[in-house]
Amino acid sequence: MSGLRVIPARLHGRERLYVCRADGADLAWYDRETARVSLLNAEREAEVLDVLGPFLTGPVTVGPPPVPTPAELARLSLHPDDDLAPNRPGEALLVALDRDPGPAHRLRRDPRRRALAAEELTGRSLDRLDGAGRHTLHSVPLPGGDRIHHLVIGPGGVFAVHVLPARGQRVRVDDPLVALGRRAPVPLLDRVRADARRACCALTAEVRPVLVPVGAADVDVTVAPREVRVLAAGELPGLARWGGVLKPADVEALHALARDRTVWTRV
Repeated sequence: MSGLRVIPARLHGRERLYVCRADGADLAWYDRETARVSLLNAEREAEVLDVLGPFLTGPVTVGPPPVPTPAELARLSLHPDDDLAPNRPGEALLVALDRDPGPAHRLRRDPRRRALAAEELTGRSLDRLDGAGRHTLHSVPLPGGDRIHHLVIGPGGVFAVHVLPARGQRVRVDDPLVALGRRAPVPLLDRVRADARRACCALTAEVRPVLVPVGAADVDVTVAPREVRVLAAGELPGLARWGGVLKPADVEALHALARDRTVWTRV
């Protein structure tokens, strides 16, 4: 018996299997996404591969840990207070409700809670796309109190996702106006496009705007909106199928840049 243990862990959105000695010290790790086994002690390669055998799928590369990329080094140097990656879906709303939960009893549900539920639902769908070279940031703050609800970065490009809570109501889209139920239409698409343009300035990369009416009974699009994609929550996995725009290194570099809160103070 080698006395080695295999311990699963998740680091920077990647699933890894760590091979540890009995005293807890790491000997190696297996990154499923890159199909690579990184060895800290080359003399124990045979033991490491033997204990990892049941977990390996297909051919793998074995060698010393790869040299960190500039994007990875940037993440390591980022102050925790400036790192947006830990943000939960609806982070800004969660903070606002924690500070001011509102009256305990009210005739109508607090609209902030409806918005939070819609952002959390959308965020869960987008988080399932993470991995395989894709990243999602939530509640990206913009100067003036605005924010991008979700920012998706992957091989298919960068997408600024705006969530519209529309539970059980009909949504009518007539660019730039969006009407929810019987309410008067508002120029929501102008704001969605403006948020994407601000993200474009911050990242110096093309950012495509997406509107997601969550829970809508029906979505009636009179004319396809200029630049903006209108997607149901169930169609969000389609973002993962758009590819061929960004190389993996570009995705990682943009993610490292986008997660820095100070980058967004300039737009």
